[in-house]
Amino acid sequence: MANILRPPWKGELTPRERFNRQMRFQSVDRSFHMEFGYWDENYTVWEAFRQNGIKHEWEANRALSFDPIHVISGWNHIWLNPYFERKEIARHGDKIIIQDHNGLTAEVFGEGHGATIPHYTKSSINTPDDWLKVKKERFDPATPSRRPDVAELIEQHPPTRDYPLGIYAGSMIGNIRDMLTFEGLCYAYADYPDMLEDMVETCCVLAENYLDAVLGRIDFDYASGWEDICFNYGPILPPKFFEEVVAPRYKRIAKKLTNNGIDLWYTDCDGDVRPLLKVFIDSGINCLFPYEVNSCAHPGELLDAYPGLRIMGGVDKMQMIKGGEAITAYLESLVPYVKRGGFIPFCDHRCPPDVTWENYLFYLDEKERLFGL
Repeated sequence: MANILRPPWKGELTPRERFNRQMRFQSVDRSFHMEFGYWDENYTVWEAFRQNGIKHEWEANRALSFDPIHVISGWNHIWLNPYFERKEIARHGDKIIIQDHNGLTAEVFGEGHGATIPHYTKSSINTPDDWLKVKKERFDPATPSRRPDVAELIEQHPPTRDYPLGIYAGSMIGNIRDMLTFEGLCYAYADYPDMLEDMVETCCVLAENYLDAVLGRIDFDYASGWEDICFNYGPILPPKFFEEVVAPRYKRIAKKLTNNGIDLWYTDCDGDVRPLLKVFIDSGINCLFPYEVNSCAHPGELLDAYPGLRIMGGVDKMQMIKGGEAITAYLESLVPYVKRGGFIPFCDHRCPPDVTWENYLFYLDEKERLFGL
């Protein structure tokens, strides 16, 4: 067990009370204190992590005394089941050709190359016939292992818990992008729109089935989602596609959430989300996570423009890399939004090793000074 590197922030509320009040624009003792993890390299580059045997995010969260927050993911209930076998196909020098769990053929580097994005060369789904085959084999709603063990979940997360708990509400298009690849998704949109809509509908049905099994049985504090459908120039597909195909499915999910008292729903979508923000909000998604700044805008710009919007994240990692005065100035620009509520500040995506340990500690100190008790 890793040593405690920093004491917890002082506070009077439980983490669950604090999270729920802060994200609903109510008064709190201090800001909810969390981060979104680190690149793999941080666990070897940062000496404090090495010396204390910190190799995983949960160990870092405990060692740095962050407020606990949990989510029940349910990935095997609402996505591929079974997954494709992950296997090595060939090796060419330091490059390895693999099949991943989404059925994609990819080139990856061997050990010693750090965090690199795989180069995808082939998808298992290129035509409607391919989709029908994969749908039959891996997206059957009746697959027994898709049904969650609710009793076990209740035992793991009892009603007396003091931390916020979320329910994963699915991915209507982000997972599909993963399975088709960026280029494959664009071709499907142009060549096989009916196939693409059927894929979205399938994802929605599986998410609905999962939510039906758990909602009303466990008292959740929020819902989460995952899309990653944008890059630095906006969404991969036109907003019209989201309005006509994706939004109706979001609204079905939103109805189930609100009927069970869940009024906070974030989606994890990197890149410039601004062209999709109205679609998200109108469909029931009212929170952005982990909100990248450089590909979009200062979080205050969106919080000012969309009353009721919440953001989790939004601390510019580029300012954290610079350190010192840059960190202070940026955090000070967030003070009025943290005070207003509906905003929990932390590094905008996983913290890279370019942020030195010394700068990270300074960031945590300044964060506590400005947003602590």
